[in-house]
Amino acid sequence: MITYAIFFAFGCYGLGLLMNLWRLARGPGRADRILALDTMVINVIALIVLYGIWQGTAVYFEASMLVAMVGFVSTVAYCRFILRGDIIE
Repeated sequence: MITYAIFFAFGCYGLGLLMNLWRLARGPGRADRILALDTMVINVIALIVLYGIWQGTAVYFEASMLVAMVGFVSTVAYCRFILRGDIIE
């Protein structure tokens, strides 16, 4: 039964990832595109965790932590670039 739930979650997060890709391409403003990228990072983290549950190994949980850290730093850097025109002051 857990296998069906995991595959359903894969489908839901995959669909969410495609919707975020659409928002990234068609977003009316830069803020919408930044939010779409940040939400895509969250969806990728969820997919990695689900894959780790499906495989039954803890390596993917550590990989999801690395993706989360890189995603946070990249979102902050992109926002600073949009607001100030440069990342490092």
